[in-house]
Amino acid sequence: MERKVLRVLAGETVFPPPVWLMRQAGRYLPEYRQTRAKAGGFLDLCLNPELATEVTLQPIRRFGFDAAILFSDILVVPYAFGRDLRFEEGRGPLMTPLAPGDIARLDGSRFHEILAPVYETVKRVRKELPAETTLIGFCGAPWTVATYMIAGEGTTDQRPARLFSYRNPEAFAELLARLAECSAEYLIQQIEAGADVLQIFDSWAGVLDEACFEAHCVAPVAAIVSRVRAVYPEVPIIGFPRGAGALYDGYRARTGVTALGLDWSVPLTQAKRLQAEGAVQGNLDPLRLVAGGRALAEGIDAILARLGDGPLIFNLGHGITPEAPVENVAEMVARIRGRQAG
Repeated sequence: MERKVLRVLAGETVFPPPVWLMRQAGRYLPEYRQTRAKAGGFLDLCLNPELATEVTLQPIRRFGFDAAILFSDILVVPYAFGRDLRFEEGRGPLMTPLAPGDIARLDGSRFHEILAPVYETVKRVRKELPAETTLIGFCGAPWTVATYMIAGEGTTDQRPARLFSYRNPEAFAELLARLAECSAEYLIQQIEAGADVLQIFDSWAGVLDEACFEAHCVAPVAAIVSRVRAVYPEVPIIGFPRGAGALYDGYRARTGVTALGLDWSVPLTQAKRLQAEGAVQGNLDPLRLVAGGRALAEGIDAILARLGDGPLIFNLGHGITPEAPVENVAEMVARIRGRQAG
């Protein structure tokens, strides 16, 4: 059975387009909340192959999405470097903030050993997925991962990481290089375990000026893509520089990614130009999914009308939120799949 997502990533137009959602395994699903309660903490869930496989498969069973994405977190990479990591309800991830002198001491000696449960999850998911369903592996982009390592938590504008990069440019470049190297190896292991496609999440790309975007976002992602392609040249890679705005233009060419994930602020006129270069993914506002009804229908229809005649993977412009009603997700899938070409 053909995997529609792979056809689109090869440049083909498929209508209705394949659909999956970022964070599709998550707190909006009652079955996820039940499974997470069994695991204890969030990190425990990420590193438990049995339970991580279960939550990865839950949205596939419920909605029949065209792709499953590995259930994990972008911060397992610094955790595998020996950084302390915990998740607190209402606060998100917390770590001891990274100082310039800590970078040389990052310990990658047990990197793959610590991440072995993630690779096992990929193997199990691939074995249990329907043949027509694409399996997506992922990592966080070095810039975005670095922001959490430096601040020790999420912030609204990543001021700590931006200041760190200005005050300690050599140390910051070293950190990004280390993260790019190990992230590429992490992705290669996911491919070997059964991932069909990779996505690189640069969730905080939108806070940087043009020069820093080039240095901190484009260059490290290009390094990851080059390293992965040296081993697996045919595996598609989706780049998602959220909030990049005008800097989306040229991102595909400069990084080498196969497809562009678009956030909801990208105008459809710009999205259409980007689609002329290859596949795009996105870009429904997640709050339209929360609202449902007319707002959801109009958002879906606008994207399909503008981008449906080219290579498109339908998705949200960022992750699904916990308050999204399950019935609205079902409504969205039905509306997309009920559309006829033309």
